[in-house]
Amino acid sequence: MSFLALSRSSIRQAFSPCLARGYAAKSSNTERVLNVSAKDTSAAEEKTLSSCPPGTILEGLNYLKGQPPVIALPDDEYPPWLWDLMKPKVYEDDGPGGKAEKKRLRRENQQRIKDQNFMKTQ
Repeated sequence: MSFLALSRSSIRQAFSPCLARGYAAKSSNTERVLNVSAKDTSAAEEKTLSSCPPGTILEGLNYLKGQPPVIALPDDEYPPWLWDLMKPKVYEDDGPGGKAEKKRLRRENQQRIKDQNFMKTQ
């Protein structure tokens, strides 16, 4: 290792903000779950959008040390656009040369290339 490379790595280590951070340890209060009133549970049964009930501790989301555990909120406390992220995009058919046709042709071309590459391995 040259002197120049050694000096660059020591400068990077000295000024790197990542060295001040570390991963959080497993929460010792995993048994802590927020209490949900009976009226909140009845409303959740009517319209459930999320995959976990309110008050669930979400492991792995708090990766910085010294942070409180991340706890799931009721669905109405999240912004409405969050529930539309996983819906597939629908393009209106705007004729030949339009965006919908371009997307369809691109998808077909990608699938054709994948099929050709697969056949080359056989």
